[in-house]
Amino acid sequence: MYLDELRALLARHARPDMSTAIDGVLISKVDQRTAPTTSMSGTVLALIAQGAKQMALGDRVYEYRAGQYLVASVDLPVTGRFTQASAHLPALGFGLLLHPATIAELLLQAAPGDLPSLPGGAPSGMVVSDAPDELGDAVVRLLRLLDRPRDVTVLAPLIKREILWLLLSGEQGAAVRQLGLADSSLSHIARAVRWIRDHYAEAFRVEDLARLSGMSVSAFYRNFQAVTAMSPIQFQKQIRLQEARLLLATHPNDITGVGSRVGYESASQFSREYRRQFGAPPSRDVVHLRGVTRVDVPAVV
Repeated sequence: MYLDELRALLARHARPDMSTAIDGVLISKVDQRTAPTTSMSGTVLALIAQGAKQMALGDRVYEYRAGQYLVASVDLPVTGRFTQASAHLPALGFGLLLHPATIAELLLQAAPGDLPSLPGGAPSGMVVSDAPDELGDAVVRLLRLLDRPRDVTVLAPLIKREILWLLLSGEQGAAVRQLGLADSSLSHIARAVRWIRDHYAEAFRVEDLARLSGMSVSAFYRNFQAVTAMSPIQFQKQIRLQEARLLLATHPNDITGVGSRVGYESASQFSREYRRQFGAPPSRDVVHLRGVTRVDVPAVV
């Protein structure tokens, strides 16, 4: 079983910022259970070697623990917390960033019949499965390279491709494959997701997002809900509130201005929705926000 060696490698090479000497590879080590925090998921494979984590996406809750992996195929606003972690047994996780271009290249190289047919409709943007031994073994071989720096440049890309292929041909292959297909339902929804993230303070019409995604309004709404577990308006609200919390960390005395900046015309509505999301109104939450900065690593690792 690969888990014992994986734990040892992760514990030895963990850094506070989760980075490693291998591009796109992250390591997390958390030594206590955490309160729920909101962030963006990133597009990533996350494999847990020790401990457990819970991730909420819209009205869906995902739990993954030692020997399980999570794939986020769209960058989504999530709320996560470590449910099993202690100084004696810290939570240990491996992360691999997923890039559509790399997945597309692998799909082009696959022979006809190497991969099963894709099901209809857009898959969920987040999935969890038990990790097969061959996937865990490949992750271990990749992390061993951290002890052999001269081998990283040549061997790391090969093993990362192996890991991606195992994902593509595995139980959750549909979600990963659609990430690399330019004309997939998931890629069309991802286009709308990016637009909302880039223009979160602006009002929009669902009809315009459907047109951007190349879908009818009914198909767009159905697929958006399937991928994100939210309506487009709910998704925008999540992004607005996350951005507002980050802004309040540096502008604690300008609550009304922050609300307006992220798109709220009504200060009372901003306060009400902020409290519903974070458990306290902005005026109270700012006390706890000193020192909070934007985190660019994926939330799910």
